[in-house]
Amino acid sequence: MVTPIEIGLLAVALVGLYVAFRVLKNAKALAVNAIVGLVILVAANLLGVGVEISLLAVLICAVAGVPGAILVVLLAFLDVAFAATVALPVA
Repeated sequence: MVTPIEIGLLAVALVGLYVAFRVLKNAKALAVNAIVGLVILVAANLLGVGVEISLLAVLICAVAGVPGAILVVLLAFLDVAFAATVALPVA
């Protein structure tokens, strides 16, 4: 005989499977966006924009993806942040 507790557990398991499916379906798109963002950051550095690849810049590109990479490149291009600087010797 099926009890109400078993029916409830089955319903909770089905809802859990549905939520896991939705999260994993979106995770692929987020991972691709993060990888493309990191590629944009490296390409901008190779093209001579002067982007300093630091831990913070990589984290921004990994989390925010393409919009984060564009923001980092734009800020580096305008010399606001993430710009590669040359240290002058102190005489």
